[in-house]
Amino acid sequence: MKGIIVKSILFVLVIIIGVLAGAQVALIRGVPRIEEIKGFVPAVSTKVYADDDTLIGEFKIEKGVYVSIDKIPEHMIKAVVAVEDARFWRHKGLDYFAIIRAIFKDIIAGRIKEGASTITQQLAKVVFLSPEKTIVRKLKEATLAYRIEKNLTKKEIMELYLNKIYFGRGANGVEMAARSYFGKSISEVNLAEAALLCGLIKAPSRYTPYSNLDKAKQRQHVVLTRMQEEGYITEKQVNDAYQQPLYLTSVRHEQYTHNYFLEYVRKHLEDEYGAEVTYKGGLKVYTTLNKNMQRAAVNSLKEGLMAVDKRQGFRGPLGHKDINLEEELEKQGSFEKVVMREGDIMTATVLKVSSTEADVKTMGIVGQLNLSDAQWADRLVNSKGKLVRKLRYNLTSILKPGDIIKVRLKDRGGRRPVFALEQDPLVQGAIVAIEASTGYIRAIVGGYDFNESEFNRAMSARRQAGSAFKPIIYAAAMDNGYTPASSIIDEPLVYKNEKDGDWKPENYDGKFNGATRLREGLIHSRNIITIKLLEEVGVDKVTAFARSLGLKGPFPQDLTLALGSLSVSPLELTSAFSVFAQGGIRTPPIALKYVVDSEGKVLENNIPKGQSVISAQTAFLATSMLEDVVKSGTGKRARALNRPVAGKTGTTNEYRDAWFIGYSKELVAGVWVGFDDVRTLGHGETGARAASPIWVSFMGRALSEISPYDSGDVEKMSFPVPNGIVTAVIDPLTGLLATNATEKMVEFFKEGTVPTIYATDFYRDLILKQKGELSKLNKGKDVADDSID
Repeated sequence: MKGIIVKSILFVLVIIIGVLAGAQVALIRGVPRIEEIKGFVPAVSTKVYADDDTLIGEFKIEKGVYVSIDKIPEHMIKAVVAVEDARFWRHKGLDYFAIIRAIFKDIIAGRIKEGASTITQQLAKVVFLSPEKTIVRKLKEATLAYRIEKNLTKKEIMELYLNKIYFGRGANGVEMAARSYFGKSISEVNLAEAALLCGLIKAPSRYTPYSNLDKAKQRQHVVLTRMQEEGYITEKQVNDAYQQPLYLTSVRHEQYTHNYFLEYVRKHLEDEYGAEVTYKGGLKVYTTLNKNMQRAAVNSLKEGLMAVDKRQGFRGPLGHKDINLEEELEKQGSFEKVVMREGDIMTATVLKVSSTEADVKTMGIVGQLNLSDAQWADRLVNSKGKLVRKLRYNLTSILKPGDIIKVRLKDRGGRRPVFALEQDPLVQGAIVAIEASTGYIRAIVGGYDFNESEFNRAMSARRQAGSAFKPIIYAAAMDNGYTPASSIIDEPLVYKNEKDGDWKPENYDGKFNGATRLREGLIHSRNIITIKLLEEVGVDKVTAFARSLGLKGPFPQDLTLALGSLSVSPLELTSAFSVFAQGGIRTPPIALKYVVDSEGKVLENNIPKGQSVISAQTAFLATSMLEDVVKSGTGKRARALNRPVAGKTGTTNEYRDAWFIGYSKELVAGVWVGFDDVRTLGHGETGARAASPIWVSFMGRALSEISPYDSGDVEKMSFPVPNGIVTAVIDPLTGLLATNATEKMVEFFKEGTVPTIYATDFYRDLILKQKGELSKLNKGKDVADDSID
C-alpha cells in the first residue's frame, strides 16, 4: 500500500514539475533574449535638413526623438524616480516592498487602487511586450524586468525608459514631450516643467494641461511633493516651482509645419532607395526648404482657408456635454499660471450665454466671447455648405451652455482672456514657392492640417487651371507674331454643335467690349478674347508651347482649353510660371540638394540645370502684361506688396477652383483653393477673392525674408528688360501708333513688331462705332470689379 502511495505522490510531483517546466518554457518563449535586450539600439534614422542645414525631420521605425541620458536634466530624472519608482536605484527589477504595500492598499480599498510596476517593468511592457492585461503577460513582464536588470546598467535602463514612455499629444519620449508641451528641447526644461511632464506618465489624457489645467497643476504638485519627500528638492523649491507660470505651447502644429514637404521627400527616398534604406540607412538629406518661408506658407494658408470657410457659414458646435456651472467655475485654473499666445486656436466649452456675451472655458481657464467676435456666424449651414437657416444677431441663437466650440485667443491683456469664435475649415488649399533662379522649392503646404489629411494637394491634386492658364496662351501668341497691342474683337460667339448643343461662351461680367488689345484682354481676363486668340494661334501650337514650360497634360484638344479646362497640380503650374520669371529659362523644381549615406558617400546631387525653352523677349512680354494684371486688373490685391510683382487669378466653372499664381524677380508662388469633392466654393469665391489674399499674405512674409522692401530701390526689384525689346507710343483705343489727336501710352514690343500704321480717325471711328453697338447688349450687366476672376 505504501508503495502505491509513494508512486502516486511521485507521479503527481512529476506532473506538477512538468506543468511548471512547461509554463516556464512558455514564458521564456515569449520573452526577448538577453542579446536582443543588450542590442536594443534605435535604428539609425534618416535625417532631413533645411537649406540652412538645421534638422527638420527624421524617418525611422521608432517613434519619438531619441536623446542620450546626458542630455536629460537631472531634475527630470529625479522627478521620474520620485513619482514612478522611488527604489529604482536599489531594486533588481521588482520592488517587493512596493508590491506588498500595493496589496495592502488594494485590500483596504476593496479594489485595485495602486499598482507596483517598477520603471524596469514599465520599460519591458512598453518596448518588448504586448499591451494586454493578463496574468501571463504580467509574469513575462517580471521575467523580462529581471533579465533587463541583469544585463543593462541603471543608467541604460533609465535612458531607454525616458525615450520610450508616452506623454500624450502624440509625444513618445521626453524630447518630443518637451517640444509638444513647451516648444523646447528636453535639455532646456526647468523643474516646474519637468514635474508637469512627469505627472503625465500615469495618465496623459487625464492630466493634460490642455484639457484641465487644474488637474495638471494638482498632479504637478504631487510630483514636486514626492521629490521633496525623497530629499531631491527643498520645500521652497516646491513652492517656487508650483507658483511658476507654465509657458505652454498651444500651437501644436509648429512641430508639423514641415510635414507636407517631408512627406514629399520621404516618397522620393522610398522610390529611389527603398524602405529599408530610407528608415534604417542613416541617410542625411539636405533639402531646399526655407523654414521661415515654410512657416509663412502654413500660416498664410490657414488664415486664408479659415476666412473662406467663415463665408460659407457656421456649421454649429463640435459637440455638446452636460455641465455643472458651479463645478466648472470651481475647477478653473489661474490665468496667471499659464501663458496663452494671442492668435492661438483652442477647443472650449460654453459655460453660460447671454445675447451679447458668453463665458467659455479652455485649458482650465474661463474667458469671454463677445457677440462682435462671432458675427460671421450669421447663417447655419450643413457640412456641404447648404443653408439650414439664418441666425438672429445674438449669441443665444448660436450657442448654448455645454456646447463645445473652437475659439481663438484675441486679447489676453485684461483680467481674463477674450476669445473669438472659430471653426476648422472643410475647404482645402495648397501653396508652392519656388526660387526663380534655381528651381529650389522653398515651401510646400498641401492642405489645411497634415494631421487631418496627409494628401499633398500641392504635388498630387490635379485641378482645372481656369483663367490661370490664360497667360500661357497669351505668351504663345507673343511667340507667334502677336504683340501686347494686337487687337481682337470682343463680341458674341456661337460655336455650332448638333450633338451637345451650341456653345455660347461669355465673359465673367457678361459684357462685350469690342476691339480689345491683348494686354487689356489679359488684365481683365476676357474669356472671348482668349478663345478667339487660341483659335487663331492654334490649339496644337499652344499645347506645344505649354509642354515646353513643363506642363505635362493631357491637354483638351478643343477651344475649352482657353478657359483652363486642363488639369494641373499647383506645383506644375507654379513651375511653368517660373519660366516667365526667369526670362525664358526652365529649371525643373528641386526639393533635395544632395543625399549622403551613413559613410559620407554622396548618393544624389541635384545641381540646378536651366534650359532656355522660350525667348527672353516672349517671357518679358508675358511678365509685363502680368504686371498690369496686378496694377489694374484681377490681381490688384497684390498691389499691397508695394513692389514689382506679376500674377494671374484663376477661377473655374461654378467656383469649384480658385487660383493665384504670381512672382517677383526672386520668388514664384502658387496658391490653389477648393474642396476635395470638387463642389462649389460659393458664389463670388473667385481666384481674386479666395486665393489672392493668401498669396499676398505669404509673399509679404516671404519677400521680407529674402529682399526687404526699399522704396528708394524699386528699380533693383524690377524685372529686367532684355535685349531685343523696344518701346513705342501707341493709341490705347486701337493699338496703333499714336498721333497728336489720340490718347497715348507706351507699349513694349519685340524688335520688328512695332505697328507701322497710325491711329487715324478712320480706325478710331470704326472701333468706336462697333463699341457703341455692343454697349446696347451690356445694359444691366454690371459686376463688381472685386468679383472678377
